[in-house]
Amino acid sequence: MEYTTLGTTGIEVSRLCLGCMSFGKQNRDEWMLDEEGGRELIERAIELGITFFDTANIYSQGESEEILGDVLSEYDRDRFTVGTKVRFEMGDNPQSAGLSRKTIEQELDNSLERLGMDTVDLYQIHRWDYDTPIEQTLRALDDAVRRGKVRHIGASSMWAHQFAEALQTSERLGLERFETMQNLYNLAYREEEREMLPLCQKEGIGVIPWSPVAAGYLARPYEQDDATDRGEHETSLGRPYREGGGETINERVQELAAEKDRSMAQIALAWHLHKETVTAPIVGTSSVDHLEDAVEALSIDLSDNELSYLEEPYEPVRISGHE
Repeated sequence: MEYTTLGTTGIEVSRLCLGCMSFGKQNRDEWMLDEEGGRELIERAIELGITFFDTANIYSQGESEEILGDVLSEYDRDRFTVGTKVRFEMGDNPQSAGLSRKTIEQELDNSLERLGMDTVDLYQIHRWDYDTPIEQTLRALDDAVRRGKVRHIGASSMWAHQFAEALQTSERLGLERFETMQNLYNLAYREEEREMLPLCQKEGIGVIPWSPVAAGYLARPYEQDDATDRGEHETSLGRPYREGGGETINERVQELAAEKDRSMAQIALAWHLHKETVTAPIVGTSSVDHLEDAVEALSIDLSDNELSYLEEPYEPVRISGHE
């Protein structure tokens, strides 16, 4: 495993972050892991040197946080960096949605209880809230840091102008600022390179992209993608992976994977790991084998010509991930 610094936090994290969205009741989706399966995956991640974990209150309505917290409680908690998120409605409780002070305070306490922690390392807003002024959200998050319940705050997919507004507001009011950005970014979706990633680089923001292999689109020939549960899920969300040269990109990932005797997912992830703006891609998987493959991607060296070959077919696509 390799390690790096998370933005300006000074925290050392593994170059791969384990995403925990797949932990919860199996009857929701076939790719979900129950408590036993989640434990196996987390324990193997720890064995492989992963120290960075990302979850959210909405993942399986809190079950993901519970599973992660139960497993990490059996280890030296100080070794790990844990992030969770708040924004979307929990169950049928409208007071759990949004980024008001009330929602942030109550959902943070609920998340800490499920995680079994007094303090969470990284508390992130799970998208922008158009109904709550960013000043109110930032003041509530600043108070959470001052009370010792949160160490650092982060944001996720949004427009670059919104993120810039949030950073400027923090500076103007003397409040804690967002130190990480969790955004959609992969070989088949590179719209973040236009404004968001340059902004993050300028401001020293740690970038922890979600869906680095496009929810499996870059892990198998594109003709097979719709035949998978995850592929159907992404199609239903309208992800534009096949647009803008996406099918050609998929074919080139296949080609390079065959040349190097690697999996397609490893090539797609290795591309991420060659990007200076990326701190730690979030690897979401329900398979120990796929997790081990992801770690092996750290050893793949891609030349400048190979990187250009993978990137060359890309064309602009519809904005996605902000929903």
